[in-house]
Amino acid sequence: MTRPRFDVLWPAGEPATAEALCAAMAPWERAPAGRPLVLCNMVASLDGRVAIDGGSTGLGGPGDKAMFHALRGIADGVLAGTGTLRAERYGRIVRRPERRAERAALGLEEDPAALVITRSGDLPWTAPMFEAPEQRVGIAAPRGRVAVPASVRARVEVVELDDPSPGPALRALGEALQLRTVLCEGGPTLNTALVEDGVLDELFLTLDPQLIGGDAALRVLAGAPLDAPAALRLSWVLRHEDEVLLRYARK
Repeated sequence: MTRPRFDVLWPAGEPATAEALCAAMAPWERAPAGRPLVLCNMVASLDGRVAIDGGSTGLGGPGDKAMFHALRGIADGVLAGTGTLRAERYGRIVRRPERRAERAALGLEEDPAALVITRSGDLPWTAPMFEAPEQRVGIAAPRGRVAVPASVRARVEVVELDDPSPGPALRALGEALQLRTVLCEGGPTLNTALVEDGVLDELFLTLDPQLIGGDAALRVLAGAPLDAPAALRLSWVLRHEDEVLLRYARK
């Protein structure tokens, strides 16, 4: 399998694959006290849209897809909102055997856990990930809200909380499933909640070279403006063909 190589524009470096760049980050060594390190990966058009017809599949080229899989390759858990699970039809998080072997070589579990935070308990139980017996799934929810259907084949662990907002939920899921790094794949409402709770540590943003237009477009964050802007610092700038990939850390 030939993997794209990225021009490392800043800090300047030699061209490298997304897998090499992500493994070098070693995020499992940088978890804050009491919770996992939280990374967020998003793709947006040049005019700021993160969804077309309800999903992100119309955005992102080979560079974005390579980074998508490489980030999954270094996370102990992958978090997505229930709307994203429905729209993207999540299946087993790491499907290719060679990628699972690469995770094992880094000292990680071959399959990262799929993570969900829900207040309503209304989950898309027909999503393919619930049909995969190899897939661990961690669900944080209010007490008594989630009953796992008997038809579910995935290994599901429900963590019940009085307050399933992202901060407490990630601390509880991190302890229950032994997670050091969590990758959030959105959507925008969940991203906003992570920022508001102060638990979004790094943002990976691919700029897709398209202008799409349209009113009321979803952006990286959704909902009302934040009480105060969240300041970020630039960590890298990569390029693959016409895509630019940015990495920011929370100040």
